[in-house]
Amino acid sequence: MKERRAVFPASFDPMTNGHMDIIERVLKLGVFDELVLAVGENPEKSSLFSVQERVTLLGEVVADLRDGHTIIVRTAGGLMVDFAQEIGATAIIRGVRSPRDFEYEAEMGFLNHHLAPNIEMIFLIADPRYAFLSSTLVKQVAQMGGNLEGLVPRVVIERLQSRVATASGRSS
Repeated sequence: MKERRAVFPASFDPMTNGHMDIIERVLKLGVFDELVLAVGENPEKSSLFSVQERVTLLGEVVADLRDGHTIIVRTAGGLMVDFAQEIGATAIIRGVRSPRDFEYEAEMGFLNHHLAPNIEMIFLIADPRYAFLSSTLVKQVAQMGGNLEGLVPRVVIERLQSRVATASGRSS
């Protein structure tokens, strides 16, 4: 029997509890044999962590979820739909926080369907606790010395605070 594989792409710079919520909910559905977390580079955004740092950190964060689930963390460049086809995925998972997100994601979904009709787009509405949350906002909170509890996993808080302190010349 062919494996059912889905890909969840994001910059994960840094990974947030919103990302974790989507990952946990996809796993809970039990629809896919394998979930590939695709760490991408968005040229429109400045990155705090290198792609390799994000891959490593994401692997650490999802380690506990691997019990009974196959989760693979990979880098992905170029068109996500091409990456999905390359790895044999049948679905691309996207989290949607707002109507604005949905509008953008729907456009991408239509384009992806045109490019690869065999790849399904699956949109999961954000848990209301995380509907406001983005990696960009988390970085801003960290840079201003704000409280990151509840926004990102514990290990991410530690790395984020260390990175921001290093970048600003403060000791951590």
